[in-house]
Amino acid sequence: MDALVTEWIGMMLRWLHVIAGIAWIGSSFYFVHLDLSLRKREGLTAGVGGEAWQVHGGGFYRMQKYLVAPAEMPEELTWFKWEAYTTWISGFLLLLAVYYTSADLYFIDRSVLDLTPATAVIASLVLLAAGWIAYDLMCRSPLGRNDALLMLVGFALLVGIAWGCTQIFSGRGAFIQIGALVGTIMVANVLIVIIPNQRKVVASLLAHEEPDPRLGKQAKQRSLHNNYLTLPVLFLMISNHYPLTFATGWNWVIVAVVIVMGVSIRHFFNSRHAGKATPWWTWGITAAGGLMILWLNSFPVAAPAAGQASALERDAVFVAVEEIVLSRCSMCHSEEPVWEGVAIPPLNVRLETPADILREASRIETQAVLSRAMPPGNVTEMTEEERHLIAAWLARGEG
Repeated sequence: MDALVTEWIGMMLRWLHVIAGIAWIGSSFYFVHLDLSLRKREGLTAGVGGEAWQVHGGGFYRMQKYLVAPAEMPEELTWFKWEAYTTWISGFLLLLAVYYTSADLYFIDRSVLDLTPATAVIASLVLLAAGWIAYDLMCRSPLGRNDALLMLVGFALLVGIAWGCTQIFSGRGAFIQIGALVGTIMVANVLIVIIPNQRKVVASLLAHEEPDPRLGKQAKQRSLHNNYLTLPVLFLMISNHYPLTFATGWNWVIVAVVIVMGVSIRHFFNSRHAGKATPWWTWGITAAGGLMILWLNSFPVAAPAAGQASALERDAVFVAVEEIVLSRCSMCHSEEPVWEGVAIPPLNVRLETPADILREASRIETQAVLSRAMPPGNVTEMTEEERHLIAAWLARGEG
């Protein structure tokens, strides 16, 4: 019963996280689009930097933006913040419920670094805080006045952190950690910079004072960062479903490539919204990134060892593979899993009989030969020799 409750809590938190994320990303994308599509026209009210006419749902909308603030405070003002806060809170609760409470299964790989669950959780929390502090200090430093240089240094820092995470956590845990870090940076931008700056502007208006224009510029910079980070963080958060991204020897390189791809896609749409020349070259960069990831995946983590299985008869090879799967995988992938916290076989994959193993051969290849995704964190200590034997069996075309 406890396992079923845990499973349902995880599912409901994922649902809430997705719902809040859709709301946050939707409003973020819309306002960046609106900001870039504003145009200067004659006859605009003093202080208005531009306007845009839009049509939706059978009605016309006239959108205007003040460069700093209107002369007087409007009676009603909508704040866009709870979408961001709910996304982070639900994501952190999900991190706690799934990854922190089952660190041995999802967060730790003792062949990478022999951590205790408590140490892994502390390292994760420290990295979340340190990553935000480093980013915030960069933005507030003289480097923050040069957007292009800030972007390059920030990219290098993020890739460096990605490499470091792959040296601490399992591949799955590293990707979730990086995604959580980027998500934390994005929400902290809203909580610590964007909303407080907007409140200062409102306070100035209420006091009949001229608002500081630097507050709006700083908030806009952080908002633009959030916009460009959105697609990479989405990829990182769903990556745990795709072992060929996180469970390979090139996982940190894949993180770097995905960041470039996500930024490239956003740049295309942002340029279009701003009415600039369409940067079709961004799709070339994105396609090249996808091909690079595919090429990196072409190097399996466990290739057939020459001569390792040649002395065995074909039936004996399969018997050995069956023994490996039963001893390393079936405690979770069975009708009634015996691993604590696993109520049903993941993805409904059962590996209890020879027929099961033959039916799931392609998944076994993806999870244990082309990547090291399974067992998660190598918690059952599958050896390299065992992976090579599975690879040799699959190479014979018996699966």
